[in-house]
Amino acid sequence: MSTRRSFIRNTALSASALLMGKLAEAMPQGRKGQFKPLVISTWDAGIDANKGAWPILKQKGTALDAVEAGVKVTEASTNCCVGLGGRPDRDGHVTLDASIMDDKGRCGSVAALEYIKHPISVARAVMEKTPHVMLVGEGALQFALQQGFQKEWKGLSEESKKEYVKWLKKSEYKPVVNIENTGSKTRPVAVPTKQGNQYNHDTIGMLALDDAGNLSGSCTTSGMAFKLRGRVGDSPIIGAGLMVDNEVGAAVATGVGEEVIRIGGCNLVVEFMRNGDDPETACRKAIERIVKKSPNNVKDMQVAFIAVNKDGSYGAYALQTGFNYAVQVSDESNVLMNAPYYFK
Repeated sequence: MSTRRSFIRNTALSASALLMGKLAEAMPQGRKGQFKPLVISTWDAGIDANKGAWPILKQKGTALDAVEAGVKVTEASTNCCVGLGGRPDRDGHVTLDASIMDDKGRCGSVAALEYIKHPISVARAVMEKTPHVMLVGEGALQFALQQGFQKEWKGLSEESKKEYVKWLKKSEYKPVVNIENTGSKTRPVAVPTKQGNQYNHDTIGMLALDDAGNLSGSCTTSGMAFKLRGRVGDSPIIGAGLMVDNEVGAAVATGVGEEVIRIGGCNLVVEFMRNGDDPETACRKAIERIVKKSPNNVKDMQVAFIAVNKDGSYGAYALQTGFNYAVQVSDESNVLMNAPYYFK
């Protein structure tokens, strides 16, 4: 029996096979660009996330509204390790991080937020209703409740509870390559997957270019499963997990956040584009920087970047094989792309 994941992926690919061929011919890896509007997001979860963003872009709405609406689809999914359905930290708490950034350079984020279904919307409220960029922990929750968000967490899902109990037997923390890809042949100790899940990842990142030519980005995550209590990765950190510069382009990261933080990953990708690199090349150079900084650490982990520049070109690059991303430029073109990678 085929899984829901394979059904959706095969349906999407089959329905758009001809168009994808035209895209590949006209724009290998998005390098020739000139698509507007467009939305691009990480992993196969991006197929559904793009569907949430596209109606806004199609109706000439803002990229900011699109990237919030798109990742909310993933946050609400019970088949994904993002949001309240995500795996807990080692003390049994599900804590969420999110960031959002618009074309004007405004940005907001939350970290170690509990109980709230849509941390991306809380991050946007931080951006629009406070003088701050980031709120964390109890302060982020207090702010969310003051803004009218409701506590919606009712405890670990049955699947998360089962995996948490299993993990407690050894309490090992071992991030493994492509824990975020259900197509991986190996399964991590940290994030076991239930056969048949559509998704098995803990981050969704999205970038959009709207009809007016403006960029925005979002990133939301439940963080690494069974992490130390209080651990925060790159996703809520502007310049690391997300960066938007409306004069140049935008980038978002996924994978082991500590490595992304060490190089200010997404800011670096944008600066490479500022200096003339196309999005894929910019992502590749950032990955190469990670390898140079931590040559002995990165062979057994995954990090990937996706990027869009101002002219509508897009691209991606990863440390390892197995990273894919979804691109939508029309009603019929929501397709999954495989990213090139460093370790052959």
